Amino acid sequence: MADAGGKTLTVPQRRPLKDALAYAGRVAEARIGFALSGLEGDVPEAMLYAVAGGKALRAFLVLETARLHKIDPVAVAGAAAAIECIHAYSLAHDDMPCMDDDALRRGQPTVHKKWDEATAVLAGDGLQALAFELLAQAECPLRPKLNLVITLANAAGVRGMVGGQAADMAAETAKEPLSLDQIIALQAGKTGALISWSALVGPRMAEAEREPLTTYGNALGLAFQIADDVLDVTGDASVVGKAVGKDHAAGKATFVSLLGLDGAKNRAASLVEEACDALSPYGDDAETLKEAARFVIARTH
Repeated sequence: MADAGGKTLTVPQRRPLKDALAYAGRVAEARIGFALSGLEGDVPEAMLYAVAGGKALRAFLVLETARLHKIDPVAVAGAAAAIECIHAYSLAHDDMPCMDDDALRRGQPTVHKKWDEATAVLAGDGLQALAFELLAQAECPLRPKLNLVITLANAAGVRGMVGGQAADMAAETAKEPLSLDQIIALQAGKTGALISWSALVGPRMAEAEREPLTTYGNALGLAFQIADDVLDVTGDASVVGKAVGKDHAAGKATFVSLLGLDGAKNRAASLVEEACDALSPYGDDAETLKEAARFVIARTH
């Protein structure tokens, strides 16, 4: 197919989930590496370190929803890299002693442990700024590009991830544990906002109908967080790649503490079914996205 300027676009065939995740990781890390090429010092090195080795689920959602809308992966690579920058920056900061105080991430020392706290702060700051530089390189008309920039700022900021993280920290010292509805609202920002944004890149770039992937992204984000709560109770730290049992030790209200282990698993399974059902307008072409929904509650890390 060709774009409005007559340029031939290459849209890849659907890949199995494992291959699609690996491809998304390569695309995002390569674009970020290229953007930082030629730079020396601890901060650029820490930025690359923070990005490397993740599941690349958010980049996958960007690329897969773009593929679903017949968008060339080259055109959307900047957006895939941008969301991984935002995610990695949030982890580098969350792991610090002033927040979650974690020593391990993805089975490796966290950024502040491998370097120091100042480097972790600056690496996170650098990744956040780089995200918007990379997003501006998405190859699409100005209106959808501006929409992507504004919505990512909202998803990453106080209306989304930052606001959710602030609420999560406040809950640790609250006199009363949060209710289920409060936890759902908190996690819609802390975890769900970036996942939902990623799932809408394809239709936003194509200026197409967003409702099916809105439903999918929202259900997927909540299922992902419930699975995290389950792993905090049942997971093995050597497999999960970070400390487990911290929420229980801190006395925090979680999906598991409120619903019970089986209840949380059942709620997550119901959300996965909702996410998959939302993809029915896309037919078999959305099978990898359905695999991703099933993966988020079956994963061991």
